[in-house]
Amino acid sequence: MVDRRAVLIPGRAYDTRYPLFAYTGEVLRRTGFDVHEITWAVPERFAPDRDGPAAAVEWVVEQVDQALGERTDLLVGKSLGSLAAPLAADRGLPAVWLTPLLHRPEVVDALGRAEAPFLLVGGTADSSWDGAVARRLTPHVLEIPDADHGMLVPGPLARSAEALGRVCTAVEEFVQIS
Repeated sequence: MVDRRAVLIPGRAYDTRYPLFAYTGEVLRRTGFDVHEITWAVPERFAPDRDGPAAAVEWVVEQVDQALGERTDLLVGKSLGSLAAPLAADRGLPAVWLTPLLHRPEVVDALGRAEAPFLLVGGTADSSWDGAVARRLTPHVLEIPDADHGMLVPGPLARSAEALGRVCTAVEEFVQIS
């Protein structure tokens, strides 16, 4: 029986059909969530660094806000999707942030004021990831050594598949406590 609803928030060039979302979505379905996937086309003119952080956050929050149903129990966002952290904090929503933009103060500030639990997942080869900041913000952290922004690790592809399996396990464990 489905009794909870999760909203998946894509990245700029990483939509909900890609492996992190495909497997995370399956984890959520198996643990009793109805999964709603946001699709978006980031505007060509969209340049968070040029337009400023407020414009970027505003655009992402607007997209996510439209997708929230009468009841939403969990947000799962990747990269650009982590700009929805202020929305999660404001609404008290638990969240899973895959490769969050921890180099952006607006994301870190929102996570710092969040009262609902959240899981941060990142890799040490991702310039957007800061493991020390992640561990300061939440006890729920999965850090994959050598993983890049797509959570791929060098070497045989099986190592990246193993990293994906670790993400699935972390999400399973997190949703059991959130």
